[in-house]
Amino acid sequence: MELDQAMRTTGAVRAFTDAPVDRATIARILERSRFAPSGGNRQPWTVISVEDPALRARIRELADLGWREYVAYLDAGLVPFAPGADGKQFPAPFDLDAARATPRPSPFLDALDRAPALLVVCAHLPSLAVQDTGLDRQSIVGGASVYPFVQNLLLAARADGLGGVMTTFLCRQEPAARELLHLPPDTAIAAMVALGVPEKFPTRLTRREVAEFAHLDTFDGPPLAP
Repeated sequence: MELDQAMRTTGAVRAFTDAPVDRATIARILERSRFAPSGGNRQPWTVISVEDPALRARIRELADLGWREYVAYLDAGLVPFAPGADGKQFPAPFDLDAARATPRPSPFLDALDRAPALLVVCAHLPSLAVQDTGLDRQSIVGGASVYPFVQNLLLAARADGLGGVMTTFLCRQEPAARELLHLPPDTAIAAMVALGVPEKFPTRLTRREVAEFAHLDTFDGPPLAP
């Protein structure tokens, strides 16, 4: 697939047909994905392809808890787990225990264990150059060495006729997932990716125009235009 077409049509896909995704296909996707850039070329990612039905069912349960918290934020009119205007995290303005105890139906999460392919992407923490550590705001830089790999994965899947979505709901239950997946202490969950043949491919992605987010010289400078 031509690169421009792949980038313009790789939207989030959460509904899949029953068509299987075999190991050879996953291996082929990862073969392409591995050329993603990373700090110092340390390639800190590890991918766990979860096939065991019991493991999948438990991962679905854990991810669903993160989803319930997420929806509780939305109900409160907030971006889930986002820092405030000062860039700092603040406690949830509601009872997270109660949020996790409240079922929140989701066609995607409720069927997560039946996704044709389910990949947990992990990051080796000592390999991440977190250069914004110590700043008086939420840190974000560490992901720069792992999320380009995840985007490569989604683009490679799209080129192979598949669709998928990256989620981070499982991260909210990392201690339980760590035990389940036998993660070592120096490794964190960066994302969970579901892949399959889409029931429908996205064709009209809605995104901001370049002039709305690109500026000259300063944050409040004039829009970048050709």
